[in-house]
Amino acid sequence: MDALVLKKVSKSFGDFWAVHDLNLRISEGEIFGLLGPNGAGKTTTLRMIMGIILPDSGDVRIFGRPNDLKTLQQVGYLPEERGLYRRMKVVDVLHFFGELRGMNRKERGEAIERWLERMELSSWANHKVEELSRGMQQKLQFIITVLHQPRLLILDEPFTGLDPVNTALLKDIILELHKTGATIIFSTHLMEQVEKMCDSICLINKGESVLQGSLVDIKKRYGKNTVIMQYSGEARFLVDGHLVDHFDDYGNYVEVYLKPEADPQEFLRQAVSDGVRIQRFELTEPSLNDIFIETVKNEQE
Repeated sequence: MDALVLKKVSKSFGDFWAVHDLNLRISEGEIFGLLGPNGAGKTTTLRMIMGIILPDSGDVRIFGRPNDLKTLQQVGYLPEERGLYRRMKVVDVLHFFGELRGMNRKERGEAIERWLERMELSSWANHKVEELSRGMQQKLQFIITVLHQPRLLILDEPFTGLDPVNTALLKDIILELHKTGATIIFSTHLMEQVEKMCDSICLINKGESVLQGSLVDIKKRYGKNTVIMQYSGEARFLVDGHLVDHFDDYGNYVEVYLKPEADPQEFLRQAVSDGVRIQRFELTEPSLNDIFIETVKNEQE
């Protein structure tokens, strides 16, 4: 079954198209990345899925049903802009949102205790929300999102405000929820996390889908034309225009993006003939970050 289907969904604000004719199909059990530069329409798309704003046209289906209030009870949504009652105690906030989701007091209490411990917030249960750090508030907001065991999780910039330790903790929990059968959609600027976690992605730019599909297929489409090198010496070989499309040089470490027809072995011979000493030479697929930048750049030209 499809967890989420969007058909030709559009939303404008005056003369500005925030989202235009967007099609998405996300299978149940997937981890899906919704990507794009700032202002691309990601948050608008997520808000239309949640019924916070209504599309001008198109259709949104969640588990085959319209995104009405009953259907949305199966969804957990972590918005980019957080909404917490700052003067309430942590435990009271959780009981409040759990009750809104239809949980009785007993199941709320058990779930709250379990999640506070899992997110390392047990000792803060009776503190006011305003006493928590930004990272702690982010973890609290995440608990609210998953407290009712939703089948579909929609996470808008879930790692915002978290240090590396808590980013790793949240990543592990997201993967645990996925293993229990949850479908997960998340929007983030952390391409490394997307590359490691997602099954499929959609890259939107200026409100339209410009790249969509399984991550494996997308990376295959771009081929292995990226060379990672560590070297010492003068890097004259980097300006060879018939082999090199562009490069990012960090001193004695360089990422080289070869032209489609270029032979990596010829590039290596050129580097050696220039007299540099090579400690590392690795031919690899472009990273998702590289694909993101290239696709958006091409769309803007």
